[in-house]
Amino acid sequence: MEQSRVELFEQRPVPSAVLTLAVPTILSSLVMVLYNLADTYFVGMLNDPVESAGVALAAPVLLAFNAINNLFGVGSSSMMSRALGLKDEDTVARSSAFGFYCALVCALLFSLAFTVFQAPLLHLLGADATTAKATGDYLFWTVTCGAPPAILNVVLAYLVRAEGATLHASIGTMSGCLLNIVLDPIYIMPWGFGMGAAGAGLATFLSNCAACGYFFVLLYVRRRTTCVCIDPRKFALRRPIVLGVLQVGVPASIQNLLNVTGMTILNNFASAYGADAVAAMGIAQKINQVPWNVSMGFSQGVMPLVGYNYAGGNAKRMRGAVSFCIKVSTVFMLLAALFFHQASGWLIGTFMENETIVAYGTRFLQGFSLGLPFLGLDFLAVAVFQACGLGKNALAFAIMRKIVLEIPALCILNLLFPLYGLAYAQFTAEVVLCIAALLVLRHLFRTMENRQAAAALDQQE
Repeated sequence: MEQSRVELFEQRPVPSAVLTLAVPTILSSLVMVLYNLADTYFVGMLNDPVESAGVALAAPVLLAFNAINNLFGVGSSSMMSRALGLKDEDTVARSSAFGFYCALVCALLFSLAFTVFQAPLLHLLGADATTAKATGDYLFWTVTCGAPPAILNVVLAYLVRAEGATLHASIGTMSGCLLNIVLDPIYIMPWGFGMGAAGAGLATFLSNCAACGYFFVLLYVRRRTTCVCIDPRKFALRRPIVLGVLQVGVPASIQNLLNVTGMTILNNFASAYGADAVAAMGIAQKINQVPWNVSMGFSQGVMPLVGYNYAGGNAKRMRGAVSFCIKVSTVFMLLAALFFHQASGWLIGTFMENETIVAYGTRFLQGFSLGLPFLGLDFLAVAVFQACGLGKNALAFAIMRKIVLEIPALCILNLLFPLYGLAYAQFTAEVVLCIAALLVLRHLFRTMENRQAAAALDQQE
């Protein structure tokens, strides 16, 4: 194993190690947010609520990509980090090959399934006669053509990040995002190709292809030093590897599918109030994803450090890393919530000059912002569970978040406060989950420390 990798995971001061791993991932997440906002922003410049609604209604399908990303990206990277902590490099290589090829096959199947069942899926997403064409045109490029490169570039980033190479993982992701931002106006706007929502989809497809190309070149250049392996000869259905990946990946995937379900329900409720409400909800969700993705990037960035030290039995270093992350994330999310609540009208207005949409969006964003301070800790807790191979804990949180708390809250709040109550369902769920996260993390650390103390006593005897 490379000495620099050992030094990062075992010896470097915790704040420095956390920031080394997390900052590139956060930057990558920020650029990804900008890329997600770019579609909304440039389509919004057309001042056509139907085109904006088409992009918003397509969001659950793109979010569903993360079911595959999480299944094989999160699952394989967690397995890799734990194997690195045990100094088992063969398992690292085979885990990465398993994750890559399974993701490729699933991406192709996803693309085929969407293409065959497109008509009923558009109806399920909440598209009607007015918005179906714009939604379908956008999804043709992002899903029918774009599912494989979109999924593979995220999975490859997870695999590269698992060995501590977060900067390279972030450069790959950011290269595609930045290219998308450049291409969006060219394909969307009337002075370019004038394709509207379809142009946003085409720009996304091309940028994901470029990101995949970066990772393939990176792995070839670093083939003698990297632990990441996509050699088909390393692919094998070995029981320990398959189970190790799936015990983390399946709960992470189910968690994402529940997120898709929640977003679909939210959009269906909003669609009952017309295209303006759907467009406003989509814009508010995209803006809210800025701190959301930063927090997610912070949590994902620290996962290799947590998984490595969990497998190595270093409870003190693992607890220090998680405690540092909680402090930084909580302060950031509080500041973001305050800013969004106060500047919501201005933020929505930068995306579309439509008084009705701005009025809707302002209320939506104010409601979303209340959940942000609690969201950071919830994301971190799930990341710790995934890094440690505790898939059941992560799944329990996912079920609590969506099935037990958020989806019922969507239904109840929409009845009590039509339309505007939808934005407060997330806040309701995150408060309860935040309390649960603190209790479960405390129990996990105490269990680790007790085991470490017992092992030390056994050695003395």
